[in-house]
Amino acid sequence: MFSHNGLRKVTGSRTSSLAMLLFALCVFFYQPSCFGEKAQTYDKSVVMILAVNQEYDFATPWKKGMMGQGVGSGFIIDGNRILTNAHNVANQRYIEVKKQNLAKRYPAQVQFVGHDCDLALITVPDPAFFTDALPLSFGPLPQINTTVQTCGFPMGGRQISITKGIVSRLETTTYSHSQSSRHLVVQTDAAINPGNSGGPVLQDGKVVGVAFQGLTTADNIGYMIPTTVISHFLEDVQDGTYDGFGKLGVSLFPGLHSPYYKEHLKIPPAEDGVVVTDIPLNSASFGKLQKGDVLTKIDDFNIDNDGRILIHGLSLGLSEAVDRKQSGEKIALTYYRNGQKHQQELSVEINIPVIPWNLLYDVKPDYRVYAGLTFVQLNRNFLSKWGRSWVTEIPFDLRYLFFEADQLNENPLRKEFVVISEILPDEVNAYLQSYKYQVLESVNGITINKLADIDTAVQTDEGGFWIVKFIGNELPMVIDANKARSRQDAIMQKYQIPMETKTNEKEFLF
Repeated sequence: MFSHNGLRKVTGSRTSSLAMLLFALCVFFYQPSCFGEKAQTYDKSVVMILAVNQEYDFATPWKKGMMGQGVGSGFIIDGNRILTNAHNVANQRYIEVKKQNLAKRYPAQVQFVGHDCDLALITVPDPAFFTDALPLSFGPLPQINTTVQTCGFPMGGRQISITKGIVSRLETTTYSHSQSSRHLVVQTDAAINPGNSGGPVLQDGKVVGVAFQGLTTADNIGYMIPTTVISHFLEDVQDGTYDGFGKLGVSLFPGLHSPYYKEHLKIPPAEDGVVVTDIPLNSASFGKLQKGDVLTKIDDFNIDNDGRILIHGLSLGLSEAVDRKQSGEKIALTYYRNGQKHQQELSVEINIPVIPWNLLYDVKPDYRVYAGLTFVQLNRNFLSKWGRSWVTEIPFDLRYLFFEADQLNENPLRKEFVVISEILPDEVNAYLQSYKYQVLESVNGITINKLADIDTAVQTDEGGFWIVKFIGNELPMVIDANKARSRQDAIMQKYQIPMETKTNEKEFLF
């Protein structure tokens, strides 16, 4: 997350990336019609995935949304495993898989899911499903202007469809599932439609990618996840858990395009690089790099003035060198500070920001309800309640905090920002509606660094009142403490809220 923030200053803004309107080719209602040619070669390898999913409402987290059913694709790899997209199984309640020409559906289970790279592994408990299965193997990155084949079940068709296309570009871009994580993608003009998601893209009989998203503003532009990302995911899960893609945790600026700025920073004329502009608290680089440092080399790759390196025979953002590392592995940096050249090894870490930029899946959101006030974590899922134009529709204070939280936060103990998402009307909270969507600073003098801090804070009071202070608001909220406690059960029953709230069923998977 932090590294991505930095790279957007080098390679383009996050808003422009989202403006591409990349869409996830996942959930599509099953249709009995048939598309594409019969795929005799891969009918023992490519499978259809049918998933029932259900989301939570992050503003009133005790509520669940409507269930939906969708169809995607996947393919069998070694170890009786099925590789597919994370968005095919996100927020799943029940999964089935089936093969071409066979009516029988088999219940399946998710083994591992990486929402940051939009990949998942599922398996089928019944070993009969894998009888006569032909696992597919992986090939290298495809070369530009070479032919690939995309296999899957587009539009819910019963037969495997195979479409041919030409590889036209390899670049780093935002993955639409998380709407935050940036990784390498391969662009092709092969037809990729809803239902193709998770299907293999093949070249010379080897998998060179997983189909996962397309561009809505252009014709015949689809994207696949390359084998570099797939290999990272499969290696990551070998220890039985998925950690994710680590980051350096810095924001970067291409200031050395200006010879005057380079001279100001005392950088030798022959050196290229990018300037460190911010290092959020608790990031991998915090306490090791400083603002104004100029990164000139990462591992064995020279960094140019755009923050790019030559890797895989391509000019890509320096994050591609970081993506080669597993969480906890070391990466070497060469940098200048005050005109002096330095070298240092940093650990690639999973930096969890105080406000997640990415959408969260497969998690029951935590919450607290006291005196009819609903307290939740301020995150992207909550902000999405304002709709597709949430960036412009959310209150200004939340928008400013969302974009600048890493720079504004000076509290190393803060785990998250807590916001009042809803006020359930009751006599104890009359006239408090104006505090809705305010972000907590403290309750009864206790700093709120995470949701659980509220549980401790409401056990106390100040002169018989709960005094709630908010970030950026000088006017505190004042609540009668005794009335709030006496009305608690009645409010919970009136609005049918579970009497016992629980912490997250799973850790957030970034």
